[in-house]
Order: sequence, then structure tokens, then C-alpha cells
Amino acid sequence: MEHWTRGPTIGRGSTATISLATAALSGELFAVKSTELSCSSFLQKEQCFLSKLSCPNIVKYLGCNVSTENNRPMYNLLMEYVPGGTLFDTIRRHGGRLEEPAIQLYTHQIVQGLEYLHVNGLVHCDIKSQNILVAEECVKIADLGCAKSVQIVAGDEDSATSSTIISGTPVFMAPEVARGEEQGFEADIWALGCTIIEMATGDGPWPELNDPVSALYRIGFSGDLPEIPTRLSNKGKDFLNKCLRRDPRERWTAKQLLEHPFLEECLGSKTEQVKEFNFTMRSPISVLDQGLWDSHEAFESPKEQSVVEGVCLNSPLERIKRLIGGTCSAFSNAPNWEVDENWSTVRCNGIEESQNSGTSNNVISVDEPVAATSPNVALTYHEELDNSLCDEDDERRAFSTLFLSLYPVGAMAYLDRRLGEIIYQSQFR
Repeated sequence: MEHWTRGPTIGRGSTATISLATAALSGELFAVKSTELSCSSFLQKEQCFLSKLSCPNIVKYLGCNVSTENNRPMYNLLMEYVPGGTLFDTIRRHGGRLEEPAIQLYTHQIVQGLEYLHVNGLVHCDIKSQNILVAEECVKIADLGCAKSVQIVAGDEDSATSSTIISGTPVFMAPEVARGEEQGFEADIWALGCTIIEMATGDGPWPELNDPVSALYRIGFSGDLPEIPTRLSNKGKDFLNKCLRRDPRERWTAKQLLEHPFLEECLGSKTEQVKEFNFTMRSPISVLDQGLWDSHEAFESPKEQSVVEGVCLNSPLERIKRLIGGTCSAFSNAPNWEVDENWSTVRCNGIEESQNSGTSNNVISVDEPVAATSPNVALTYHEELDNSLCDEDDERRAFSTLFLSLYPVGAMAYLDRRLGEIIYQSQFR
């Protein structure tokens, strides 16, 4: 697609902007994800992955190019535009949770997309409702900015190995990922289970946790599991149980999950069912609606957003007030450290780099990785805990040290006393 015109901005992060665009010849609407060429490595990686994929349940790749705008070279990733918004939006519009038939339909198509990715040697690394787009006939997995390829030995998916760099949203991370050990296909299956919890309850998988250190510690080392929603049928609960196994070797593969009774009921007229459900759920919206892809419009969970919708949090000041427990009547006065789409996830390419560079403002959006390259740190910490007598506070301090070593820039962003300033720089620079 050589000639096109950029339209209004429909989404904005700290590393890329998503705009609506129009093809000059056909008038086709599509989405353009753009960033300055000098800092486009993540976007180019996403382009590399998307350009090799063709699946109804993966957002469609249309091309890429480099343009010059305001005397700056810009890298552009062209994708299909999905006006229905995200699964997160659908949950919110339905009052904060979905009924089981809808959960079955959406889960079936997410798993189809995951199976396609896994067969092609890709781990998405950030499955959640905010990264699932709802089209008229199906749902589509989007945002492969965190994705990575893995090596499959002799065509055996169970033997897949990946690099030690980990990425994604902390509360959706699998236990082995939270410990910094590995991130294979099994991690996507865990995140799928967390997404089903989102659909069923409107909350994330760990709604009681309100800071990232607590989340990573509990996920990685406590032995706990997210609570399975009681409102699900026995088949639904069993399906979740197959996804949320702490031992990644015990989780079912995407191929196995497609044969689970919970999803087998979706066979047959599933496309017409999805179209009918999407039609009844979707409020009339303009294709120019800027809220659909805007990461700054989401709250902690679809349930909470459905309750407090209409509260204006567009200014940096109001967002920071809300985070630290401001006076807004819709929120409590207690500090809110829950990880959500208003947080900016940060990245560091390694411990050594962080130590050499000192304080860093390399802050990026939630759709890009928190990364670590030394899983041995986590393993050493775990062994030390097993062999020591320490109270809970000591464990927390020890884990905070681990968090600093695994996620040095991230820890600064979450824990630094100048937190408000950092959030301002990361989200609104």
C-alpha cells in the first residue's frame, strides 16, 4: 500500500502512536502504528512477525514504510482497523463481565489464534483482554510487540526453548516467568486462563494485590493460584484448571484445549453466534472514535471502568492524584498501586547495562516488555529462602532486592520517591 493519508490519532503510547489512515486509491480505512525511525526496533520486530502470519484470529498485516513528517523520519506499521475495539471494551460494555456462552465463543477463537502462533514458533508473551480485538465475525490477537520466537526441537512443541529475556504484564505472568526462568508457549496458556477470569468477573487474576512486587512474589514463589470464578460451569472450571497449572509441563497445549468439552460446544455455527453477540453488544460508534485504541482510557479492570465511567482523568495531574489517592469522589483516598493500563511498563536489556548506565528514563508503554536476562538470580534467591529462617518482612525485603536486580528500571519507576514525576515523564512526554 504505497499511497495513503494519515487521519486522526486513535491511540497513543510512550513509544508509538496509532492513527486511522485512508488508502488513496481504494478509500480503505486501516490503522497505522508509527514511531520515530531511530527508536523503532520494537515496531520493526512486530512487523517482522506479522508479515509472516496469515490467520483470521491474528490482526492482519498490510505493510510498512518510512515517511518524513515534520522533518523527522517515521517508521509506520500498517494493519487492519478493527472498529469494534478490544475485548476489554466489550467486557466493560456488558456491565463488567460476560456470560458463559460469550466466554466460550471468544476463548475458542483466542485459542485458535494461539495455536497458530505456537505452530509457527511464536510466543505472544502478553495475552490479556486489552490485546484482543473484537471484529464482526471473530476476535483477533493483536499487539505482537512483546512476542518472541522459540526453537522447536524436531517439530516437538513440548521441547520449545526460548531466550531468558522475559516480557509482558506482571499480573498476567506465569509463575516461571515471574521467577525469571523461561517464557515458552505454556506462559501464553497461563495468560489465557487469566483472560478468561477477566471475562467472567471483570477483574484481573489477582484483584487483591495492589503493587507489582507483591504480585511477582506471590505469582512466582507462593504456590497460590488465581481464584477460579464460581459462576463458571464445571466444564469451564475444568478448562481453567488445565490452563492455570503452576508447573508449565502440566498445562495443556492450545491444540489440546481446542478439544476440551468447554470449547467443543462452540463448533458449528460459532461464526454466526459471534456476529449476533457482537451486534447486540456494540453501541453505535464512529470509525473516528479515538477511545478505542487509546491506552489512557482504561482503568484497573473492565468491572471498575463500567462503574466509574465518565470520570475525567485526561490530565496528568488527575491521573497522578488518582494513583496516590486523590480527592476524586469516585475513588478511595488510599494509594492505588494496582498495575493497569495507566501504568507504563519499563524495560531494561540486562542487569549489567542498568548498573553501568545509572538512573535511566528509558520508560516505555505497557505493550512493551519488562525484561531480564539473568534467571539464576531468581533461582539463587529461592534457594536462599528455603535455607534461611526469616520472617515475612525479611522475605519481602529480599524479594524487593530480587525485583531490583531483575527489573532495575521498573523498580525505579514503581518505587522511587519521585514517582509522580516519573509517571508524568513516562506517560505524557
